[in-house]
Amino acid sequence: MAEEPNWHTSTYTRSESCIEVADNHPVKILVRDSKRRQGATLAFPRSAWEEFVTFSRAQGE
Repeated sequence: MAEEPNWHTSTYTRSESCIEVADNHPVKILVRDSKRRQGATLAFPRSAWEEFVTFSRAQGE
C-alpha cells in the first residue's frame, strides 16, 4: 500500500498563497498549490528537487 503524502508548507510562509510539498516518498517530491489542493500535483525526482532547493537558498544569501 502506498503511503499518503505528508503535505507541508515552508516555514517562511505567511499566507495561504503558496505551494505545499510532500517529501515523504523515497524517490519523488510532490508539489501542489495550497489554494487548489484538489487540483494538479507535480512530481519531481528527489535529486532535481534537492538541486532546486540548493540553488534557491544560494540566491537568498
